[in-house]
Amino acid sequence: HVQLVESGGDSVQAGGSLRLSCAASGLPSSTYCMGWFRQAPGEEREGVARIFFGGGAGTYYADSVKGRFTASRDIATNTVYLQMNSLKPEDTAMYYCAAEESARQCWRNEFANWGQGTQVTVS
Repeated sequence: HVQLVESGGDSVQAGGSLRLSCAASGLPSSTYCMGWFRQAPGEEREGVARIFFGGGAGTYYADSVKGRFTASRDIATNTVYLQMNSLKPEDTAMYYCAAEESARQCWRNEFANWGQGTQVTVS
């Protein structure tokens, strides 16, 4: 079965950088996309970035992180990363990695497989 394990969360000062990692195992070859999401206490979950493997491929970002965050994928190690620069206090949240096989669900930002999350705190 699919297993996603995030790491790299930490407490940093505003303006700092972090790189989150998501080690994936058991991913079917039909996986269409992977994504990064975040959720702050009392807030709804927000999609941060999506990396599409199928179709035209590409990476999409939430407006709130464009120009500051970069999502990438290492095919050899089946790991996806989220490089976060110029961090702001409003980036404080639990960050989750997710994977999805369905193109339709990818485009709808609805993912079937989730990691346990890693905490990012910016002060």
